[in-house]
Amino acid sequence: MTQPAPRRPIRELPDELISQIAAGEVVERPASVVRELVDNALDAGAAQVTVRLMAGGVRLIAVEDDGGGIPDAELPVALKRHATSKIGSLVDLESVGTMGFRGEALAAIASVSELSLLSRTPEQASAFLLDGRSGELRPAARAVGTSVEVRELFFSTPARRKFLKTDATELAHCIEAVRRHALGRPDVGFAIWHEGKLVEQWRRCGGSPQEAQDQRLADVLGRDFLEQSIAVQYSANGVTVQGRAGLPDAARARADQQFCYVNGRYVRDKVLTHAARSAYEDVLHGHRQPVYALHIALDPTRVDVNVHPTKIEVRFRDSREVHQAVRHGVENALAAPRAAAAALAAGTTGAPAEAAPAAPWPQQSSIFERKVPAAGGYGRPPAIDFGAGYGVQVRDLQALWSPASAGSAGPSEATVAYAAPAEPLPATEDGGWPLGRAIAQLQGIYILAENTQGLVVVDMHAAHERIVYERLKQQQASAAVLPSQPLLIPATFAATPQEVATAEGCAEVLATLGLEIAPFSPRTLAVRAVPTSLAHGDAVELARSVLAELAQHDASTVVLRARDELLATMACHGAVRANRRLTLEEMNALLRQMEATERSDVCNHGRPTWRQLSIRELDGLFMRGR
Repeated sequence: MTQPAPRRPIRELPDELISQIAAGEVVERPASVVRELVDNALDAGAAQVTVRLMAGGVRLIAVEDDGGGIPDAELPVALKRHATSKIGSLVDLESVGTMGFRGEALAAIASVSELSLLSRTPEQASAFLLDGRSGELRPAARAVGTSVEVRELFFSTPARRKFLKTDATELAHCIEAVRRHALGRPDVGFAIWHEGKLVEQWRRCGGSPQEAQDQRLADVLGRDFLEQSIAVQYSANGVTVQGRAGLPDAARARADQQFCYVNGRYVRDKVLTHAARSAYEDVLHGHRQPVYALHIALDPTRVDVNVHPTKIEVRFRDSREVHQAVRHGVENALAAPRAAAAALAAGTTGAPAEAAPAAPWPQQSSIFERKVPAAGGYGRPPAIDFGAGYGVQVRDLQALWSPASAGSAGPSEATVAYAAPAEPLPATEDGGWPLGRAIAQLQGIYILAENTQGLVVVDMHAAHERIVYERLKQQQASAAVLPSQPLLIPATFAATPQEVATAEGCAEVLATLGLEIAPFSPRTLAVRAVPTSLAHGDAVELARSVLAELAQHDASTVVLRARDELLATMACHGAVRANRRLTLEEMNALLRQMEATERSDVCNHGRPTWRQLSIRELDGLFMRGR
């Protein structure tokens, strides 16, 4: 049995030890130092920030800026704990508009390294250099601005140094820290040098704010990110969301290109991540991760940035409003069909979606037919009116794959229609429909269409599945409150104190989701009503999932997800099946409906519904022009 340690008296810790303890929170690795020093440079109004590193930042971190500088009398004060020029009262703390404000970084960094501070203001005739270890202050040469040098990081705490990775790994983290700043501030130029070599440089972007942001995104993340993303612009209840959201095709296996900024500050926040991910729910395939760069702007008094030593996390006063703004902003951006945008990008103009003919397209005269064997016992089903405003009902679609009735003499051969070269349809004279006009059907699975760019290949089942799914969602979304169905016998379950508190505090939110969850006893909850569309599901499991999400994100999409999964199943069974022979009129009607349907570029499972093959790509397949 070990003997208890002798009791030590309670006493105040020395300032240096206090700073070293604070450094354990603020300074995790060289990238933490880079982040804090770049924060200070941006707060000083810098237009150019240069970061110089040696040994991945372990031997040297030097951050130079051309900001306003620090007066010589304030340089010694800058290295003291909790000394800052950015806040002076609780009112300032509750409405922080700067990147830094805690006044801990320089003191913490100086306690675990050899730090020197060189600065000059516009009013001074020369710069002044402060040695952080000795406190010596002497004149030096420098232009207006500030340079901070941090040498031999963690030299005074060797145990911390052992936990660092290789120089290449630490360098990568430093570059990532600067890259996050660069994405948030396109009006500032950044350069990173390592061992005397320039490794990254992002020049200051001019033009309008939108142009500057797009240029910086292209510089930092690549031109492909800009081409495979769409602009996001949304504002509601004082929350503005703008930036770019990646297309579903640009999703990645890892969540390494997800950037969220709140009032210019890069943050990692569960509410924002959940909101953005939920906007991609029915357009991503499998477990792919979306890419996006979103900037959220709101009143500084509505967000608390003083919740984490490194200021990487925030807390919103009303998380639900922010969650809805981000989700709706990204959803609205993803909803627009991309066919028309692709046509415009290629230098063509598509006819507006609302101009699509309500009736099926007229029969073309110049069509030749080819006879192919058909499945025995199956007759040709009646034509489908894809353009019908009310959508295709599931019960009516049984005829699409049912065998011919016993009394009908089904033909032994099916007819496949091909369009011979003919004069254009009237609707194509103004430049062409984005998805073109149908010319053939391939193997009863794909629709081949011709537009001004070349050949369009459409997966007809996936496309029709999305059309039916979106119509079903619109019918369900017409009500502000989901209809609920009371349970004959309430479903009770043992609940944690957090679940009970969430059920009591979020009763109104639960009501809008069609749920009624009330305390049955201090440790038991009773589910008294569930959404009508989910009445046959597990009420207890649904209630637990909703309460867990409400507790974590202050918003829940569990009910909507479950409802959408049910609608997706209905749409999948209601969509036209493979091997269903369509006439040209049916194919063209389906194409026109795709152009007018939100998110019609991907099916409910996140797979693409159509692909474009340009004339150049087709020429390349046959080596034309070589």
